[in-house]
Amino acid sequence: MFEDEIATLRRMSKRQILMQLLNFLMIIASALMVWKGLALYTNSESPIVVVLSGSMEPAFYRGDLLFLGMPDEPLRVGDICVFKIPGRDVPIVHRVIKLHDELSMGTSGGDEV
Repeated sequence: MFEDEIATLRRMSKRQILMQLLNFLMIIASALMVWKGLALYTNSESPIVVVLSGSMEPAFYRGDLLFLGMPDEPLRVGDICVFKIPGRDVPIVHRVIKLHDELSMGTSGGDEV
């Protein structure tokens, strides 16, 4: 399987091998530049994520690619958000079903304990 590839490499000159290596490095550098450019444009540390579970079907299916952005307006019910839980590397995609105000999360202002 690899014998043909090794034989091809042995037939190539040092200059041809160097050109192949430079082409490969240019492809890698271009991919990284596109990734970083998308991250800057979308203001997101991870501008593209892959849906890993079927919990969002029929809106998104396993394997779908999501292009993310960080909008300036606040979240509303029905919006789809992607978030990370500390200690887990996999981002989670969910739809906002209820919003909680910070004021309603605390006490009601009385002497309740």
